[in-house]
Amino acid sequence: MTLIQVIEALLFSAQKPLNTTDLRDALTSAGDSDELVPNEFGRVKEAEVAAALGQLKTDYTLTPRGFQLVEKAGGWQLVSHPDCARWVSQLFPGPKPARLSPPALETLAIIAYRQPITRADVEAVRGVTVEGVLQNLMERGLLKISGRAELPGRPLLYETTEFFLEHFGLRNLDELPNAEELRTRYLPIAPRIPVADTDDIDNQKSASDHPSGPHRQSGPDPESATPATTPAAQD
Repeated sequence: MTLIQVIEALLFSAQKPLNTTDLRDALTSAGDSDELVPNEFGRVKEAEVAAALGQLKTDYTLTPRGFQLVEKAGGWQLVSHPDCARWVSQLFPGPKPARLSPPALETLAIIAYRQPITRADVEAVRGVTVEGVLQNLMERGLLKISGRAELPGRPLLYETTEFFLEHFGLRNLDELPNAEELRTRYLPIAPRIPVADTDDIDNQKSASDHPSGPHRQSGPDPESATPATTPAAQD
């Protein structure tokens, strides 16, 4: 059994893209519990795995098959050839997966090019609320929460997932169409409230909640003040 054959078997059996580290680990760990059957690939290097992958890709290109080796989401995967799609689809007569709506695609595109990004900034670009769209994209596994922005209120940040790359057949985000141009193009953002302003607002609110606080105006209480003049007594 050759290294190329074993790697081909691993790729054929995997349910997701495998990178060179995944393949090397699978090769080197096989047979660890069986000392009677030595593992001939127990010391294989990642460089050897990469060379074998390159050879497989060349072989599939020179001798066309019904499948091909593609690189996506940071790994390698065997997939059916696009030219065979109409026949392969006959094996899966079930309902087709729901397509993304135009609003969902637009929201996903904004996040893909400008991630990580807050919901408010996405809404500033689209001009409409996107809360429901974001939830839908997260349920589909295309988006995830990556943390919180260093802004007042610490809003959530959104970014794409590994499944996003798999779904669209991308090796990385640099393969997005016109990636460099669209990442630098001006887009509107949500208004930023300076921290100092938020402090002032909090102080004003505190003063209104506590009239006896330091911001209370001096002078008599208008509700308890005696009128400045009183009617003159009649003679």
